[in-house]
Amino acid sequence: MITPTPAIVTQAGARRFPRWALLLLCCAYVLSGFIGRDAWKSADMAALGYMAELAYGSSNWFSPTLMGAPTDNPAVLPYWLGALAIQLSPGWIDTDFMVRIPFGMLLALAMFTTWYGTYYLARNPLAQPVAFAFGGEALPADYARAMADGGLLAFIACLGLAQLSHETTPALSQLGFSSLLFYAMAALPYRRPGPVVAAGVGLIGLSLSGAPTMALLLGSGSAMLHHLDRPQEPPDAAQVRRIDLESAAIAFASLLALVLALSLDLLRWKIELPGAVWADWSGYIQLLVWFTWPAWPLAAWTLWRWRRQLFNRRISRHVALPAWFVGVCLVSTLTTGSSDRSLLLALPAMAALAAFALPTLKRQVAALIDWFTLLFFSGCAFIIWVVWIAMQTGVPAQPAANVARLAPGFEASFSFASFAIACLATLAWTWLVKWRVGRHRAAIWKSLVLPAGGAALSWLLLMTLWMPLLNYAQSYTTLVNRTTAQMNMSGCVETLGLSQGQIAALQFYGKLHLQSMQDMPSCPWLLVEPQFNLSVPSSVNLTEWTLKSVIQHSANVDESVLLFKRISPPVQESVPMETAAPDAAENK
Repeated sequence: MITPTPAIVTQAGARRFPRWALLLLCCAYVLSGFIGRDAWKSADMAALGYMAELAYGSSNWFSPTLMGAPTDNPAVLPYWLGALAIQLSPGWIDTDFMVRIPFGMLLALAMFTTWYGTYYLARNPLAQPVAFAFGGEALPADYARAMADGGLLAFIACLGLAQLSHETTPALSQLGFSSLLFYAMAALPYRRPGPVVAAGVGLIGLSLSGAPTMALLLGSGSAMLHHLDRPQEPPDAAQVRRIDLESAAIAFASLLALVLALSLDLLRWKIELPGAVWADWSGYIQLLVWFTWPAWPLAAWTLWRWRRQLFNRRISRHVALPAWFVGVCLVSTLTTGSSDRSLLLALPAMAALAAFALPTLKRQVAALIDWFTLLFFSGCAFIIWVVWIAMQTGVPAQPAANVARLAPGFEASFSFASFAIACLATLAWTWLVKWRVGRHRAAIWKSLVLPAGGAALSWLLLMTLWMPLLNYAQSYTTLVNRTTAQMNMSGCVETLGLSQGQIAALQFYGKLHLQSMQDMPSCPWLLVEPQFNLSVPSSVNLTEWTLKSVIQHSANVDESVLLFKRISPPVQESVPMETAAPDAAENK
C-alpha cells in the first residue's frame, strides 16, 4: 500500500516563477563577487598562487606546488582550470579576472543542476500532490517546475553560499561537480544516457577536486538507492535490467574515480572527530544554523511530513536521494577540518528538500518566514547603506569612526556604476516586498522569494558599495604595494614563515622571485613572519641582516611581515683552491 502524499497543490499554486526574473536573479548573484575584486586571503589567494605556478611552468601539473610546498587540499582539477585560464588570458584582460570565469561557470552549473535535480525529483509519482475528487490539482509538469523554482530560490537564499561560492578554490569545484551528480541521479529514471554520463563526469570531477571519499560515498549510496527504486508492480523485466545496469555503471564510475584519485595521490585521510566538549558541538550547531539558513528548517520539516513515504515499501527518491547527500555532507562536516567547505556541498540537496516543504506549510508559518526575512534583510541593506554614506561623508560619525578603526588608512572612493547598480537592486527589493505583501495567486514558491531576493540584495550591495573597503581589508594588495615600495625593486627575496596566501600575493601581484631561507640563496632581501608583538624570530641572524621595516597589513596585524636587508655576504663553505679558482675567474 502506498501512503498518500501530504502535498496539496492546486493548479493555481503551480504557477511558474517568471523566467526573466529568475534569470536576472541568478545573473546578479553570480556576477557580483566575481567582477571588480582582488583575490582575498587566504585560501582564495593561495589557490591563485598554485594556478600561476602551473601556468608559468614552475610546478608539476599532477602535483601542484607553491614555492615547493604542496597544496593543503589534495586537488588538481581546480588548479588546472585556473592555470589554463591564465595561459589563455589576453593581454587586455586582468589575469585574476580570467581565472574567475571557469569558477563562475561552476557556480552557474550548480544553480542549473539544482533546478533540474529538483524538477526531476518532483516528477516522481510519489512526490505528486493529492488528486482532487473533481479535478483542479496541479498538473505533474507544472507542479515540478514550480517545485524546481522553489528549490533554486532556497539554494540562493542560503547564507553560507555567498562567499565560498565566489572563491577560486577547490570548494567551488566540488560544489559544481557534486550538484552535477545530484542532478544525474534525480534525472536517471527519465533521461538516458545523459544522466549516466553526467554522473560519471560528476564523480570524476569531484574526486579530482579533492573529495575522492565523498565521491565514493555519494556515488555508491546513490547507486544503491537507484537499484532499490524498482518500478511499480507488476515488474517489467526490461525495466529492471536497465535499472540494474545503470546502478552498476554508477558504482563502477565511483570505483574509477577512487582509482584515479589513488593514482594521483589525492586520497588522504583527514579524520578529525569532534571533541566531547560543549564548545566544539556549539560551534558546529551555530555553523549549521546560519550557514544553511533558511533551507535547514524547511528540510527538517520535509523529512517529518514525508516520513511515511520515506519508509514505504518503495523508495521515495525525492526524499531519500537528497537526504543521503545531506547526510554524507553533515558527517563530513563533523569529521573534517574544513567544516564549512564540506557543508557547502550539502546545499543543493538541502535546497531540494526545502522545496518539498512548501506544499505542506501552513499559512501562519509562511507569513512568519516572510516577516522575519523582510525585517532581517531590510535591516542588512539599511546598515550597508548607512556605513557607505558614513564612508563617503563622515556622517553618521560612529560608523565612520568604526571603519577608520578597523581599516586604518582606508580612503573611500565614489563609483557611479557601483552606486547605480546598488540603487537599482534596492528599488528591486522594494518592488519585491510590495509584490509579496500584496494580493496575488498563492504560488507554492512564494515563501522563498523574499529569502532569495534578500540574500542576493545583501551580497550585491556588499560587492558594490563596500567593494573598495573589502578589497582593502581582505586582500593582500596593500601589503604587497607597501613591501615593493620599501624594496624599490623586484627580484630575488628570501622568505621565512610566510603563509601560502602571502607568498602567492607577493609572487602574483608583486612579481617577486621568492626563495626559502633554508635553501641558502644569496638574495639581498628577506621577508619574515614576525612572532608575538612583531618580534624578530630567533632563527634570523642579526649579524647578517638588518631590519629595514615592519610592514603591517591594513586591517590585520597578524598578516604583517618583517623586511630585512642583507648587510654581509652569505657564509660560503670552504672549498679547495683549484675548485674555487675557475669560479673566481668566471666572476671576473
